[in-house]
Amino acid sequence: MTTITLAVPEEMKKKMDTFQEMNWSEVARQAFRQKIEDLEFLRRFKQESKLTQQDAQRLGKQVSKAISKRLG
Repeated sequence: MTTITLAVPEEMKKKMDTFQEMNWSEVARQAFRQKIEDLEFLRRFKQESKLTQQDAQRLGKQVSKAISKRLG
């Protein structure tokens, strides 16, 4: 397994230290894994999509409007 080093703000590190039972390396691995899965999905979706840029923008505006109404 490869080792990487992460930089986190000091305040976050202090809060992390209060949860000594947590395996923060595993938390980071899970977050990385999930982000990679999300990005791979988006990449596949983009490659397979027939939507134009204009279609995507129009749909995005419709979704934003619907969410705004729902949270309204």
